[in-house]
Parts: sequence; C-alpha cells; structure tokens
Amino acid sequence: MCTNGVNVEQFKMMVEHIDDQVSLDRRWTHKLFHTADDAGYGGTAAVLKEVQGLFDEARALLADVKDALDKDAEQASNVTVSLV
Repeated sequence: MCTNGVNVEQFKMMVEHIDDQVSLDRRWTHKLFHTADDAGYGGTAAVLKEVQGLFDEARALLADVKDALDKDAEQASNVTVSLV
C-alpha cells in the first residue's frame, strides 16, 4: 500500500534487509572476536566486542524504525487498525 508516495510494505522489506545485513555483520564480528581472543589479541578482541554492541544497538533501532513506520503510515492514511 502506498501512503504519501511511500510503498510501506516495500519500505519495511528494505528495513528488514538492512537488519539481516547487520545481523550477518554482527555474527562475523563475533567470530572475529573469538579468533582474536583465542590468539591473545586482547586489544583487538575488546574493540570487536564494542563493535558487537554497536551492531546490537543498530538492530534495536531498526526495530524502532518498523514501529515508527507503522505509526506514521497509519496517521498518514487516516485509517485506524484495531486488533479483534
């Protein structure tokens, strides 16, 4: 459905695509963290651990994007959806 020139479903799919990519990047960062940690590269492992946290924050914000999009699309369409 398009609302104000935005295909909301396509927009959601693009946000999900970004979330999938961030999830994959987080997984690889986690693997690199363990490799560095096992090799005794404490500084590298510590930074990779921080990167993992940032990816987790990014994914949480992307979930917020989906919620905000639903609310914005509802307000823009002047349609109220109720769960029955």
